[in-house]
Amino acid sequence: METALTRLVGVRCPIVQSGMGWVAGPRLVSAAANAGALGVLGSATMTVDGLREAVREVRSRTDAPFGVNLRADAADAGDRVRILIDEGVRVASFALAPSRDLIAVLKEAGVVVIPSVGARRHAEKVAAWGADAVVVQGGEGGGHTGEVATTVLLPQVVDAVDVPVVAAGGFFDGRGLVAALAYGAAGVAMGTRFLLTSDSTVPDAVKARYLAATVRDVTVTRAVDGLPHRMLRTDLVAALEDAGRVRALLHAVRGAAGFRRLSGLTWRQLVHDGLALRHGKELSWSQVLLAVNTPMLLRSAMVDGRTDLGVMAAGQVAGVIDDLPSCAELVERIMREAEATRDRLTAPR
Repeated sequence: METALTRLVGVRCPIVQSGMGWVAGPRLVSAAANAGALGVLGSATMTVDGLREAVREVRSRTDAPFGVNLRADAADAGDRVRILIDEGVRVASFALAPSRDLIAVLKEAGVVVIPSVGARRHAEKVAAWGADAVVVQGGEGGGHTGEVATTVLLPQVVDAVDVPVVAAGGFFDGRGLVAALAYGAAGVAMGTRFLLTSDSTVPDAVKARYLAATVRDVTVTRAVDGLPHRMLRTDLVAALEDAGRVRALLHAVRGAAGFRRLSGLTWRQLVHDGLALRHGKELSWSQVLLAVNTPMLLRSAMVDGRTDLGVMAAGQVAGVIDDLPSCAELVERIMREAEATRDRLTAPR
């Protein structure tokens, strides 16, 4: 199925595997790429050297195009961009809008730039700065999310910009892909659906927790880092919501110290990243440290399998997913369902 997205990035199917921290590593990304989707490495939880190693490992597993998701406001963003350019990565995606200068550097090197946005005005801004496409995530999406549903946000953005638009938030099957295309999107991006595959390295106990969830078990909370964050409802989330400010601050300091050791970042770099999250938002200093601590809470679940100590970011679709196909099986199924849906809609009545 050819769309503006497949032509832009060179993949066979208009599907993007979202760049999730601790989840979207070389095994998942290469499996998604080999299946015909655009696999995207989640680099925010990797060291700079670890990112280079991960890129090279993906390259050793697939000849297909793939991307890397970056934090544009990270203290070492320049070093990471240089790795993408040096290693010939096809796509740079961003959870937060990159600057005009950063977009220019990447485009000059031939890297396709695809920021993620949660509002029409953000899409208009990055498109004007030269972004090649945008991912539009509605409120159904996992992790940090907004309040506007995909079905409302997507057509606004499609009408506002002249670059390909990729729809995210609430997609998991071929019917959703056809719906997104009908709205004018050039494809869909999926995080939770790819997390719940046999190629995902997330521990089995954590996957089982996702599969057991209903749509009512997926909640949005500000307790983790002060920002709206969609995740599975757990005892830890409830405890964070009930914790007093001092207890939350101590928890954040311990977690931030752990992430500093793993990431190799200095305290100054951690504070820089926390301040970047605080910019334009009314976050307390406790919430800034909680924001820095978020990667450790995610790691506890996604790497260590500690559902009691970690948080599990989840789109609302977690409540309707009940199997663990391989990436190849998943992409093939979605495309088959999409073709069947399109044929049904166009059949004479």
